[in-house]
Amino acid sequence: MALGRTYSIALVGLNGYMVEVEADIGQTLPAFVILGLPDASLNEAKERIRSAAKNSGIPLSRRKITANLIPASLPKRGSGFDLAVTMAVLRAAGDIKPTGRAVFIAELGLDGRLRPVRGILPAVMASVQAGYPEIVVAQANLAEASLVPGAKVRGYRTLARLALDFGADPQELALDFEPDDAQDAPEGPLDPAPCPDMADVSGQGDARRALEVAAAGAHHLLLTGPPGAGKTMLAERLPGLLPDLGDHESMEVTAIHSLCGLPASQVQLLRRPPFENPHHSATAAAIIGGGSGLPRPGAASRAHRGVLFLDEAPEYERRVLDALRQPLESGELVIHRSAGTAAYPARFQLVLAANPCPCGKAAGKGLDCTCTPVMRRRYLARMSGPLLDRVDIQLQVERVSLADFGQAGAEEEDTASVACRVLEARSRQSERLHAFGLETNSQVPGRILRGELRLAPAATRILDLSLERGVLTARGYDRVLRLAWTLADLGHRQTPDADDIGQALGLRQAAAVAA
Repeated sequence: MALGRTYSIALVGLNGYMVEVEADIGQTLPAFVILGLPDASLNEAKERIRSAAKNSGIPLSRRKITANLIPASLPKRGSGFDLAVTMAVLRAAGDIKPTGRAVFIAELGLDGRLRPVRGILPAVMASVQAGYPEIVVAQANLAEASLVPGAKVRGYRTLARLALDFGADPQELALDFEPDDAQDAPEGPLDPAPCPDMADVSGQGDARRALEVAAAGAHHLLLTGPPGAGKTMLAERLPGLLPDLGDHESMEVTAIHSLCGLPASQVQLLRRPPFENPHHSATAAAIIGGGSGLPRPGAASRAHRGVLFLDEAPEYERRVLDALRQPLESGELVIHRSAGTAAYPARFQLVLAANPCPCGKAAGKGLDCTCTPVMRRRYLARMSGPLLDRVDIQLQVERVSLADFGQAGAEEEDTASVACRVLEARSRQSERLHAFGLETNSQVPGRILRGELRLAPAATRILDLSLERGVLTARGYDRVLRLAWTLADLGHRQTPDADDIGQALGLRQAAAVAA
């Protein structure tokens, strides 16, 4: 009997690592041992493999079977190693021919069926990048795995059919078994949910303008106002203003959703920016990521290249909100746990919505408000100063008046019209920032804003005065400059002027002035 060898992929976060699976059949009493830091689900694979092989017509040897997953120091988790271990054991017993450099990623059912697993897209991407383009997956994962350029993917429904293609004796295989795998198959291409239209928003000219600026420059946004003013309505329309994702961005987003096991990633690349709207009772692990064992992605990573909307932001735990400060700066979440460290991309647009006070009636003159000044300060203080300093646009949304309901028959501008202007502004940014390796104004660091893109002192005079008086921090200074560049892009101007700086400063301080 020879030593069997196959390959598989271990995922740590979104990063995939090649795993070499060795199998040896000894001369001692029957046993099945899996080495190489397996988790509980991988240890349970021993019984799944035995039953699957027996029901496929190729029962495993009754001698001691040892399977070793290399590198042994890398934690392995999940049922995706079932097929690789099985093929290595069958090769060690001489039941199949050598598998070469093929990579096997699938779970096994007791009846010999190959079942789909989560994270197939990042696993196939890692395999191709490592120089192993030949991949075998379950039939239900074939469409998703085939999205990776350069991958030579084969999908199978049963272990018997797979073993036949690798030289097993057809006289022994249970080839007449045709599973009803309708429950494993994806439902087909999912039509994206229609985006709410901006035309549904009555009035709110300042808020609509702020939303357009936020979309054009990928800026973060805070909307403060009384209940019913339209804060949630506006936030839900932001994704419709954003351009479609490019090929690289689409692959990143789809890989995250594949790891989370969301059905939208099964058959097609996600081309529209995602929108995540977690409830205010969500925990830090649900939003940032975490959980037992190796950390899993949270809502912040699922919103990568899209929008993370936190409605009723002061109702969230303060530590949850403050945990967003790091990804707002770096665009990445690095989560450390005792079982390991996982890094997930998290470059999202943060949209916060908040009432002016706990009862929500402090807008305008606030005559009906029952909250004391201490209650109001304590309520809004749940959004810390360091967090709000990272939010570019802070706008006070007023109640809608009777005239805003279209009494004069005026039609509001729709999403398509605004998205067209946003796309033009993004094109100008891309052309200007291409030399720096950047895409949007929100990504421009301060050294470039005050270096290659430095503005004339006359244009930044009001901004310099605000910094000198302590109204703005150094971070806030840079964020106002980024806003000004976005306003200039929307206005078809080569560089921002003093009016753009003034408007940008007003957009950043509107909520503070109103409060």
